[in-house]
Amino acid sequence: MSLSAQQTRTEKDLLGEKQIASNAYYGVQTARALENFQISGMTTAFYPDYVKAFAIVKLAAARANADVGRLSKEKLSAIEKACEAVMAGKYHDQFLVDLYQGGAGTSANMNANEVLANIALELSGKKKGDYHHIEPHDDLNMGQSTNDTYPTAIKIALLLHNDKLVKEATALSAAFHKKGDEFKNLLKMGRTEGQDAVPMTLGQEFHAFGNQLDAEITAMKKSESFLCEQNMGATAIGTGITASPGYAEKCADHLAKITGKPIIMSKDLIAATSSQQGFVIYSSALKSFAIALSKISSDLIFLASGPRTGIFEINLPALQPGSSIMPGKVNPVMPELMNEVCFKVIGNDLTVTLAAHSGLLQLNAFEPVEAIAIMESQGLLYKSLPLFRKNCIEGITANEKILTKYIEQSVGIVTALNPVLGYEKTTELAKEALQSGKGILQLIREKKLLTEDQIKKLLDPATLTGQK
Repeated sequence: MSLSAQQTRTEKDLLGEKQIASNAYYGVQTARALENFQISGMTTAFYPDYVKAFAIVKLAAARANADVGRLSKEKLSAIEKACEAVMAGKYHDQFLVDLYQGGAGTSANMNANEVLANIALELSGKKKGDYHHIEPHDDLNMGQSTNDTYPTAIKIALLLHNDKLVKEATALSAAFHKKGDEFKNLLKMGRTEGQDAVPMTLGQEFHAFGNQLDAEITAMKKSESFLCEQNMGATAIGTGITASPGYAEKCADHLAKITGKPIIMSKDLIAATSSQQGFVIYSSALKSFAIALSKISSDLIFLASGPRTGIFEINLPALQPGSSIMPGKVNPVMPELMNEVCFKVIGNDLTVTLAAHSGLLQLNAFEPVEAIAIMESQGLLYKSLPLFRKNCIEGITANEKILTKYIEQSVGIVTALNPVLGYEKTTELAKEALQSGKGILQLIREKKLLTEDQIKKLLDPATLTGQK
């Protein structure tokens, strides 16, 4: 059943008139996008920081236009109230355009323009669609193009969410370091290429996990600088057509003030409009983080393997039964989940790579899929990191008897005897241990090569693992 005249308002664009629901804050161009792009079911509103970022961009643009004398104080006041309402979390259900869209983001930009214009109208006591007072193109998109507002909104959204992601990543790293302190005196065998190597402590192993993540977090923070360079004022291709003199600089200043980030205007707006460097570098930082985290997750699965026929040096918290057929089986579900998320992040980076190098001349029309890929990576990591920390890392315990058993049986400990017994003697011990199946310490005791006091000093964790 079609909407009655009382339930709709009439709007028009290049293609003609269209009926819009009276209670809708979006307009005709958003309505066409809703018809054209029913793809994923995920809209702009799926990522609240993304909606907030659009409002931030439009707020900065309005203030910049007012600064250069182009936008009236009355319109600025109305637009500011609309933007601030959206930034506070209101009206997000009106940002309905599917994240997958053609047109290089035009639909998303116009969705923002129309919604903010109608919010401003309503807050000013006017009716939605009464664009004689505040117009989506002339006022909300003043001195702008999708080609500068859209990538800027994406970058702002990524910056906003990166703060949250870094906080969770830092908390995860801290959990590993806390376990490192807890396990600092537990000797174990280190392994290279899956083979026994030399002794270390379980604490060193967990501190190393934490330090790997710390290095990746540093890279994520540093990559922000490439997102802070933006092209507002470039308009269509970077020449600044329709923008007023001084607007671009003012816009960058306002973005910096609103976000608290060191936003700067690109030195070459034409280059910046076609370049995807910020997205590529930030996505790469997420990929690098995911690679490290995936490797750590796999290490935990290996260290907890067993319980009878694996390494079983550590226990992971038991969260659920692990099999529909094998009684008593418990699987390492959290490290497995973490691996799945990391695989997706790594794959998303390839999507960004393909999209970034497929741009043509003065614009890259594939920024929407870059935004989708990176925001998905951020979102997946942000949601999974605290689960991994709380449900896995914080509950890990050590199997001390197993650790001691491996130390005493391993041939790898023979390396530490070189300074005491000499290379030739230790080589003979290693050979005999491998042939007889006996442990190095067992042979030392049988041959009375060292006293118990000497063995105790030899196995001191601090001395044996290079901490003295």
